[in-house]
Amino acid sequence: MYAGTFSIVAYDTAARTCGVAVGSRMPAIGALSVFAHADAGAVATQALINPLLGTDTLELLRSHTAEDALRRVLGTDPAADSRQVAVVDRGGRAAAHTGSQTHPWCGHRVGAGYAVAGNILTGADTLDAMAERFEAGAGDRMDERLLSALEAGQAAGGDRRGRQSAALYVHTGHPYPYLDLRVDEHSDPVAELRRVHGVARRELLPFVEAMPTRARPAGNFERLLDTGDH
Repeated sequence: MYAGTFSIVAYDTAARTCGVAVGSRMPAIGALSVFAHADAGAVATQALINPLLGTDTLELLRSHTAEDALRRVLGTDPAADSRQVAVVDRGGRAAAHTGSQTHPWCGHRVGAGYAVAGNILTGADTLDAMAERFEAGAGDRMDERLLSALEAGQAAGGDRRGRQSAALYVHTGHPYPYLDLRVDEHSDPVAELRRVHGVARRELLPFVEAMPTRARPAGNFERLLDTGDH
């Protein structure tokens, strides 16, 4: 089964933050297609999904550029023509692959610090809108830039089969993600992801930002107790 999907991967080299946003007419797309770590980069694997491309590419990104890592993993996949992969490394260099057997409309765009990719789309407008919105959001938080780009892609058409799931993942370098939100089955998943994101911004992220880190093992929970944000 092909996962008709549109996604964006991005890395902010100044903030050392990376992430992925994805939407699809397939349930729980975030469980299989999203891979990111600020020490390496970000990867989205879709079409005839091979999660091994995500895990292996992410590991290679620790010591290789996006283009080199992608070339290496595709060389290990006997069905690379059926895959679609978007990659960005910690230097902000991006690469993407759309296999010749990926269902139309399909394609990708690569820019400074990001890549967008999609298959079984209504048309190229989906990716063009995502790239334009992401670039226009320079200076915004990574989570907002990714989610806004996903919304732009959905508004421009998205998956031509319809809507079912969406995900937003942001990593800032700790052993745990900064943000990991998923809407696994919904009639309007990107809109629902926006709603959940609003709740997370108010009620979850202050707690995440106070949690223990390697440099601050006790965390900073006193700030939450002072404000009642817990």
